[in-house]
Amino acid sequence: MPRARSGKVTHRRHKKVLELTKGHRAARHNRYRTAHESMLHALDYSYRHRRERKGDFRQLWITRINAAVRARGLTYSQFVARLRQSNIEINRKMLAEMAVRDPEGFGALIASVTEAD
Repeated sequence: MPRARSGKVTHRRHKKVLELTKGHRAARHNRYRTAHESMLHALDYSYRHRRERKGDFRQLWITRINAAVRARGLTYSQFVARLRQSNIEINRKMLAEMAVRDPEGFGALIASVTEAD
């Protein structure tokens, strides 16, 4: 009986890895051993950065809100504190969206918060 070499299984596994590393630089997309290592790192980075992305967006929203609020004579921290005092619960994503797409509405929100003081 001939020796079973499992060539099909290995070939398919290698093809799967090389398909995932398509677009990587140099030998990292066409040599199995380096491609496999590259794939493992890429998957690790993508997992980690999916979590980092949440913080990146929060930072972006805070920057946008701060810029819009400072144009009207307040700081971000003062604005958020006054929102809390006025019991207005709008998340930062919506505040940033208002600041960019609806400046008049955002100005009205700032006016209502400053009048309450």
